[in-house]
Formats: sequence, C-alpha cells, structure tokens
Amino acid sequence: MKSKYSKLKKPIIRWSAGLIILFTFKLISGYLQPPSSMPPFESEMFMELPIEIGVRKNYATTKYPSSSPSAVNMDQKYEKVANINSSSQQFEEDEKQLKHHIVSLNGLVQFEHSTGNKGFRRLHQIIGVPPKNFDKLYEQLIAIGKVSSKEISKKDKTNEYNELKAQRASLNKTKESLLKLKEKSGEINEYMLLENRILEIEQQLQGLGVSLGSFDSENEFCTIKFELSERQPKQLNHLQIIKNAMEWSIITYLKLMVVLTFIGVVSYLMVLIIERIKNNI
Repeated sequence: MKSKYSKLKKPIIRWSAGLIILFTFKLISGYLQPPSSMPPFESEMFMELPIEIGVRKNYATTKYPSSSPSAVNMDQKYEKVANINSSSQQFEEDEKQLKHHIVSLNGLVQFEHSTGNKGFRRLHQIIGVPPKNFDKLYEQLIAIGKVSSKEISKKDKTNEYNELKAQRASLNKTKESLLKLKEKSGEINEYMLLENRILEIEQQLQGLGVSLGSFDSENEFCTIKFELSERQPKQLNHLQIIKNAMEWSIITYLKLMVVLTFIGVVSYLMVLIIERIKNNI
C-alpha cells in the first residue's frame, strides 16, 4: 500500500501545483484589475445638446505683418474648437479645479448643463477663452480626471468674414440710393414701398452687424467644449473574485491537460509507427 501511495504522490503533487499556480495567477490579476461601475449613459465624444444652437460662435484673428505700407491686409479669421471628454472619481474637487483654471486664464463659461444624481453626475460646458490662453487652458483641462477622448479642430473663416463685409457694403449702397429716391416727390404708394424696403435693409444690416460683431478683435475667443462624467469604483466582491479565479483555473488546467494528453498519444503512436517501419526494414 505504501509503495502504491508513494508512486501516486508525486503525480498528484505535480498536478496540484499546476492548478494552484493558475489559481494564484488569476486571483492576483482579479484584485489588480477590479471592475469599475459605469453610469447609466454611454461614454461618448462631447454630446451635442439642442440648446447649444443659441450659443455664440467664437472667432479669432491671426495677424500677418505686411511687407510694405501699400500691401493688402491678409489677416486670417478662424474658428478653433477643442473637445474634451473626461471622467472623475473626485467629481467635486475636479469641478472646483475646472472653475479655477477658467477664471485664472480669463475664460468665459458660455454654456453649462449639469445632469445626474450624486455618483452619476455629468457636467457639460462650453468655454470661451482668449486665443493666447487657449493652449495653456487646454493642457490644464486634459489633466483633470481621466480623459477618454480629445480633439482640436481649426476652420478658416476669412472668406465668410469678407462675404459678410461685402454684403454690408452692398446693402449700405442700396440704402443710400433709396434714401435719395425718397427725397424726390412721388405718389404715396411709391413712398410707402420705399419706406418698407428701407426698413427691410435696416433689419438685414442689423443681422449682419451681429454676425460681424463676433469677428471683432474685442470679442475674440477660441472654444473649449468640456464634459466631465462622474465615476464610482465598485466595491470589491471577494467571493466573486475567488469564484472566477477557481472556475478559470480549473477550466484552463483541464484544457491544458487535454492538449498535453493529445500530444502524448500522438507522439507515442508516431514512435510505434517508426519502430515498426524500422523492424520491417
């Protein structure tokens, strides 16, 4: 009995050792990478809200030095927008840090939208920042929380700006012509038509004035769209981690044994075939 037990002892220890090694590996990895809870909304690039339609567009200017006094001014008008999506497990602290960075760099919160209860809060902001401070504020904001997505886009708006100025100049000329016609004598109907047409042009000029006002150097801003989502780490479930480690180690060990047994059987059959061939020769 002792001899039979001693023969089985070593294989049992070897098999057990393999299983224990797999179990220990999976158990450690389970504690090193615990699952985290996710809010009941999808994490995505900056979510566009319908109310954002009314938010003022921000434009800036890049001034190029002219080669001579008579040279045409070739300053570029552009729109620069950054999108940042970040998550935080210290939501209130990161929110305070966000506000501090905005104020310190003369930024302006042009739009803000907050949703969710504590543990699942979400802050959505559109920030206007002076062009010279854009890069610095961007670097500070991507250091808040854990950034899941970020991008910067720049669009040239010089042609759009020039077209608006051309439209305004054309309307002003038309208005001047109509005012001169108004000074001449005529019928009441013609006078009323002129008045209505002048009123329409003045309304169009007001709209153009608002659009061109966004391009004024005094109102120059670049845009940063920042979204901060709250994340709460899930409490470790020790029994679940142990159960998962045990199931994975047993299944993996059995698969490994099947593969090794298959390899052993194939190798044994090949040896038998080779020996039989040699004996026949």
